[in-house]
Amino acid sequence: MLASEVTSLLDRLGVAPDCRRGARAVRSPLTGETIAHVEDASPQRAAEAIAQAEAAFRQWRHVPAPQRGELVRLLGHELRAAKDALGRLVTIEAGKIVSEGRGEVQEMIDICDFAVGLSRQLYGLTIASERPNHRMMEQWHPLGPVGVITSFNFPVAVWSWNAALALVCGSPVIWKPSEKAPLAALAVQALFERAAAKAGNIPDGLSTVLIGGRDVGEVLVDDPRLPLVSATGSTAMGREVGTRLARRFARGILELGGNNASIVCPSANLDLALRAIAFAAIGTAGQRCTTLRRLFVHDSIHNEFVARLKQVYASVRIGDPLTSDEVLVGPLIDQAAFRNMQRALEQARTHGARVHGGERVDEKRFPNAYYVRPALVEMPAQTGPVLRETFAPILYVMTYTDLDAAIELHNAVAHGLSSSIFSTDMRETEKFLSAAGSDCGIANVNIGPSGAEIGGAFGGEKETGGGREAGSDAWKAYMRRLTSTVNYGDDLPLAQGVRFDIG
Repeated sequence: MLASEVTSLLDRLGVAPDCRRGARAVRSPLTGETIAHVEDASPQRAAEAIAQAEAAFRQWRHVPAPQRGELVRLLGHELRAAKDALGRLVTIEAGKIVSEGRGEVQEMIDICDFAVGLSRQLYGLTIASERPNHRMMEQWHPLGPVGVITSFNFPVAVWSWNAALALVCGSPVIWKPSEKAPLAALAVQALFERAAAKAGNIPDGLSTVLIGGRDVGEVLVDDPRLPLVSATGSTAMGREVGTRLARRFARGILELGGNNASIVCPSANLDLALRAIAFAAIGTAGQRCTTLRRLFVHDSIHNEFVARLKQVYASVRIGDPLTSDEVLVGPLIDQAAFRNMQRALEQARTHGARVHGGERVDEKRFPNAYYVRPALVEMPAQTGPVLRETFAPILYVMTYTDLDAAIELHNAVAHGLSSSIFSTDMRETEKFLSAAGSDCGIANVNIGPSGAEIGGAFGGEKETGGGREAGSDAWKAYMRRLTSTVNYGDDLPLAQGVRFDIG
């Protein structure tokens, strides 16, 4: 039984027994069975956690950034030691295949390494002043407590993208994980507490987990003591979160949906493209924000390439990922996801599509779990359900003849997260990466749109939200900028030649 294994994993990871009692049932998508119970935080408890985080901030901002980095270094060590156990818990709770569960923990380790280096590189600027005997400079100071709201499909990695950076930048973190995947969050919090104990002199409230539904998230979004909220989820959720944050002039990092596309050009290495597209479209059972959902294939290679894709889709192994490393597709998260998938496929048929796959499998064996064969959908045009994101393994395939027209179709959706092109023609790839090419936050060449590394800033444009997390200069979101001018002379020349003589 999964419940007994989960209990053992939580024991190994240091989750206290009193964290596993409550009214909320936690179910595994692998079998549909209840694997634990947890207690939701009340709005009052959420408010108390924010007050504690605010008090922690007043201490933590005085700690030198390299010392803050030491805490994150120790967290990275705890994650390394717990990689297999935490990765397996992610598989059980989110339904990912085993290598993806471990890979998500590796992503946490990577961002910790990145943040430790960053703790000695929170650079400002020295700016030339137009006034004699004056110096201008910019500094970056800790911002304040950060609220982090995460989704089920990456139950731990997205927290780490935010938390590792926020902590070295001097900002405490309050985390509301998805109510569909709270156990991994409790495990990460236990690992953080181990690291904090080893670091010593860490203020209480520097990292907090609040389990619950929408009501807990609303407390984080609306509380004026949180100057920044990072939220991952649907565009509908992000639209409301963004509006509420704007009302109180708070910052938001919104990582929302992605109706991602790839273009396969005549010069493409088709073997490489086939493997990349299969992973991007099928991996995580289509439940990544960067999942490949639209594919434009040049008409000169369309028939050959789609025939090969059909073979992959028909042969890919689906099932419980704990039973075999050969399983590449686990379950959908729940019944609602399955129903949304079937609804989208039915709508595609009304638009003239030919649907290959999409049916439920192993229903008799797992009546309360939702395993499906990934769907390859040949569409005559980009219409109907193709224009919106369905969080399931559906790949809509279309034909193109002109690259400019393909790029136009590529950009003609509401989201703008990730994209890619397969080509060995430099003119085609450079056009795709140019200002007139992909309008997404991520544009790749000869790899799929999924599988980002933490060194680059992650996020997208349009209805994807515009936020950025992880690498590059994403750290600046967790700090406030201070511009200063220092007069080291005896005169007071004013900027822009203004004169204001008082005697």
